[in-house]
Amino acid sequence: MHRNAQFALPIALAALAPLGFAVPADAQDGEPMVQEPAEQYALEMRARQVVDLVNGDIEPEAIFTDSFLASVPPAQFKAISQQLTSQFGAALAVESLDVPGGIRSGLALRMERAIARGGITIDPEDENRVSGLLFQTFDPIGDSPEKIAADLAALPGTSNALLARLGDLDNPVFAHNPETQLALGSTFKLYVLSALTGAIESGRLAWDTVVPLDRKSLPSGQMQDWPDNSPITLHTLAVMMVSISDNTATDQLIGVLTREGVEAELIASGNADPSRTIPLLTTRELFGFRGVSEAFLARYRAADDEAQRAILEALTEDDVSQEQVEQTFASETPGAIDIEWFASPRDLAGLLTRISAYESDTALGVMAVRPSLPDSALAQWDYAGFKGGSEPGVLNLTWLLRDEAGEDWILTAGWNNPESKVETATLEAIAQRILALPR
Repeated sequence: MHRNAQFALPIALAALAPLGFAVPADAQDGEPMVQEPAEQYALEMRARQVVDLVNGDIEPEAIFTDSFLASVPPAQFKAISQQLTSQFGAALAVESLDVPGGIRSGLALRMERAIARGGITIDPEDENRVSGLLFQTFDPIGDSPEKIAADLAALPGTSNALLARLGDLDNPVFAHNPETQLALGSTFKLYVLSALTGAIESGRLAWDTVVPLDRKSLPSGQMQDWPDNSPITLHTLAVMMVSISDNTATDQLIGVLTREGVEAELIASGNADPSRTIPLLTTRELFGFRGVSEAFLARYRAADDEAQRAILEALTEDDVSQEQVEQTFASETPGAIDIEWFASPRDLAGLLTRISAYESDTALGVMAVRPSLPDSALAQWDYAGFKGGSEPGVLNLTWLLRDEAGEDWILTAGWNNPESKVETATLEAIAQRILALPR
């Protein structure tokens, strides 16, 4: 979530990769540029220093340009490095450097449990300091389902994960707590997409149906800033909801479909414990529950579904402390994450099965706008669609994938910790390891 919002839930996840280090725009594109002979080994020297840098034996200020450090401050770089080494072990050596005599090159770094692949750029005008460093993929070395499961189990809080054919969930490639429901964050928006697709397939609505924008949430997203009553198609709302996790688009669609309509989709998809999510919250309402009193939360928790619905409908901004909401997200301290949207990996498999069964190219296209996989992974699949979600203490990553044989797969990973924030890069790295397992 973004702290400058009230009653809003964004998605903090844009992609599975690149994972790690930001690269200034001027260091990302173009062909390698060859250096003069006097400086031809500078890139090779800096690449070797990256080994010590990732291990924490060199300070970032010693080798990065000021512009790089402005984008990725030293403390952030160190935190990312710690996440990488916790997942893949210590950096050992430069595995390969495509253009050792250039100022820009592909870089492969051998770690204890993976080969990290990406690129490096140096600035000859600034003592050949590193101006760009990006690791995009991590190819596991000697990885196994058992090692991945152990790493998931070691995360503070509770985690789950599943990689399986949708038609053969009892024989997964990987499963960790597949029946355990966790809070989803914005991944719940796939239930909205499925309900919308069903309504369109039945003829009750159409993708080009136009509705006035008469509901507003807040970021993530853009549509909260659009003029009131702007005419918008359901297709545009769906694309905005999934691709950039626009909260206003989401709440507008819930308004069209009705809260009960999306709840019916939750039940129809086979959610094992729908009462945990019913009554289904809008994004604006979810944010409100991060700013209400403990007494209000206790009353809501003790109520049954119908009583909760009455409490929810009576909720006003007078019940919500905007300051408390701001503090929750500014400090990334988890709020009441037991009041959220919930599903297990098996539940999400049921949801993706319904979305796939509609055979709607439009719905699949909506999910594929931002597939959130590196090119090397995308090349292994005929189709990839994605939705992720997060708030402090909550993280979920879910993909619908289709292989060359036309079979659909689910890859999903979730992590909840009611005591502290969860690290996106950590779960992204584990998801990438799961996807790399032999199928």
